[in-house]
Amino acid sequence: MIAAFAWKNDYLEILDQTQLPGKTRYRQLRRIEEVHEAIRTLRVRGAPAIGITAAYGLYLGMRQVAAKSREEFFRALQEKARYLASARPTAVNLSWALAEAQRKLEALPAQDVGALESRLLGLAVALHEDDRRRCQAIAEHGQQLVPAGARILTHCNAGALATGGIGTALGIVYLAHERGRVARVFADESRPVLQGARLTMWELTQGGVPAQLICDNMAAALMGQKQVDLVLVGADRIAADGSVANKIGTYGLAIAARYHGVPFYVAAPLSTFDLATPTGTRIPIETRDEDEIRRVCQRVWITLREAPCWNPAFDVTPPELVTAIVTERGLARPPYAQSVPALLGKVVDG
Repeated sequence: MIAAFAWKNDYLEILDQTQLPGKTRYRQLRRIEEVHEAIRTLRVRGAPAIGITAAYGLYLGMRQVAAKSREEFFRALQEKARYLASARPTAVNLSWALAEAQRKLEALPAQDVGALESRLLGLAVALHEDDRRRCQAIAEHGQQLVPAGARILTHCNAGALATGGIGTALGIVYLAHERGRVARVFADESRPVLQGARLTMWELTQGGVPAQLICDNMAAALMGQKQVDLVLVGADRIAADGSVANKIGTYGLAIAARYHGVPFYVAAPLSTFDLATPTGTRIPIETRDEDEIRRVCQRVWITLREAPCWNPAFDVTPPELVTAIVTERGLARPPYAQSVPALLGKVVDG
């Protein structure tokens, strides 16, 4: 399985996903500014992946700080964390990973600055390993949703390129394929950045999974011809009510699935859930550069250079369109206001 990133002794190595599928190019990140740029420009992407990458970036940032006391160390740590969190606002795993690293460091007994810095790297490595385990558990729990001879439709990329393990949605696919249950995976191209065409098709082909590419506007027609048994996507943030923020186009896919009677499943680790955000309307949606629409892969102009564009990176699928959410602790089903907190071990008032 391809790895999206890896810690290499004293630097973070990432597979530059903006170059795929044409080039397999790795980059060495040694400074926090390089990590911020890699997240912002989608060189590394996917909610779990950017969270782990940010944790490594936090260590790289603190390595540049000559703090003389514990108090000075934590002030700098908070500043660096805010800087990294600003790279992309929608994926909650980014802020979750940074907050988790800070929380665990602050809980440690008094230590000198050098020891704190070393523990910070250890926490990033632990988050990375933890995501590998979460992905494997999600894959196992998701098997109950995949019938024999399954024809699966997916959107964007929720595989090894987007996580620290085998993936969320695609992790389920990989395991089902190993067990001989997958007939075909249909990958939406995922305009405007084409993560499905560039990344998911490449990743599935590398894994030997039978895959076929479709344009985003072909998904409903495919369902209408009864060629899809289930839709399986990842998530960047899930609100307390079960609303799912994912790559733009997911909402329309969920509407088409409901109309055609196709189950619509979301796969995500519990770190993607945000109980502090009560509903999907409260999820911040990142708006990206209009040139992503005006040009294909930032190279070929397909419209007027001055054409006004609207380019939200994500949309929100309401909970009533989500059949189930697969997590590392099992499945959440409607009503999500009760099932999601139960999975997280939280008490529901009322």
